[in-house]
Amino acid sequence: MTRPDKKRPPRRKRLDPARQAAFDVLRAVSERDSYANLALPALLRDRRITGRDAAFATELTYGTCRAKGLLDAVIAAAAGRPVDHIDPILLDLLRLGAYQILRTRVDDHAAVSTTVEQAGLEFDTARAGFVNGVLRTIARRDEADWVAELAPPAATDPVGHLAFVHAHPRWIGQAFADALGARAGELGALLASDDSRPEVHLAARPGMLTAAELAEQTGGTVGRYSPYAVYLGDGDPGGVAAVRESRALVQDEGSQLVARALTLAPVDGPDGGRWLDLCAGPGGKTALLAALGQPSGATVTAVEPAPRRAELVEQNTAGLPVDVVRVDGRESGLTPGFDRVLVDAPCTGLGALRRRPEARWRRQPGDVPALAKLQRELLAAAIRLTRPGGVVLYATCSPHLAETAGVVADALRRQPVTALDTGELFSPATDTGDGPSVQLWPHRHGTDAMFAAALRVDAAAR
Repeated sequence: MTRPDKKRPPRRKRLDPARQAAFDVLRAVSERDSYANLALPALLRDRRITGRDAAFATELTYGTCRAKGLLDAVIAAAAGRPVDHIDPILLDLLRLGAYQILRTRVDDHAAVSTTVEQAGLEFDTARAGFVNGVLRTIARRDEADWVAELAPPAATDPVGHLAFVHAHPRWIGQAFADALGARAGELGALLASDDSRPEVHLAARPGMLTAAELAEQTGGTVGRYSPYAVYLGDGDPGGVAAVRESRALVQDEGSQLVARALTLAPVDGPDGGRWLDLCAGPGGKTALLAALGQPSGATVTAVEPAPRRAELVEQNTAGLPVDVVRVDGRESGLTPGFDRVLVDAPCTGLGALRRRPEARWRRQPGDVPALAKLQRELLAAAIRLTRPGGVVLYATCSPHLAETAGVVADALRRQPVTALDTGELFSPATDTGDGPSVQLWPHRHGTDAMFAAALRVDAAAR
């Protein structure tokens, strides 16, 4: 008598390359605080994932990172437990599956089945069943229905409602509303723009390539505001020959305008060509400054204390008149007398959340006071290093009032400086605020939310 074979469990299929890449990056973000916009391109290159698979992996990775707060609220409701009571690996799988169900055109069955299969491989049948149940519950309703149930009421908490709808922490929504001021009615448009996938912006290096030539070479579009900008759309900048050859660089158009504004600011007396970038890493603005100053013989001293970022400055400015100094900008030991100084200060980065998809959930309100203190100290140091009649341009990639207007107001109160009309320096960009400072916005200008204020150092005070 032969014994019947034991019933074998079904052989589970691994995720396809695109979903696997997205899942692996989500794990890196969760486990190691990796940056998705750095981890994913490297992974795609290593695994030779290209074309539609690469585009799908990119959509899943960045979209899931951006929408994490909204997804977690839906997952918690569907699972009947807080997300911090769910195994972190299972939670990342649930986020990946929920994103496909709620925010893509992927068939619900495909989103559920592929995620459940991976849960079975990572764990066991029981937990695969848990994932199956949660995702099927999520799939019974669309995003609008879940939002209607879970979002704060618009009537009593309009900021919280919009922040939830557009997958932002409420405190960031409030910071944006405060910065918009009298135009806080634009908050919905701003958050929607911030929640979308941004275009890739390139900068043609002055003296080597024009924007028109770069656009022709890449099939991109010449920018609206910066003379050097080209919009690449969803293209891969790694495939652009001019970028590989350092004749162009990846740089948001708002950042280009910041660097250009410093070179346009009027100084009292002759410009001796002694320029300073006090917070230079990773070197994009430094490279543009140096290229713009090269015809007049200007040289740029680039200060960057972090070793890796200082190396990036050196790489990004190779062949340009730049001297990289690895010191703290607050106590640099540099000899004063600079004609033009850029302070692109470390900040929360709330203005570039489109490009750093996980950052909105990583930043906390408690980060702001320490950064604002550092920003005030760096700006004060920059003013001390600038000659009488010279110009300091203070910039942040954040619209948070404590990092922008608050820092500049402190300098105007304590330091021998006069505010210049910065809006003139950003022409042809318009609708940049009431002045004298400038605030760019994704929904108005298609750029990161860059803030800038130009200050002339008073001769009488020296």
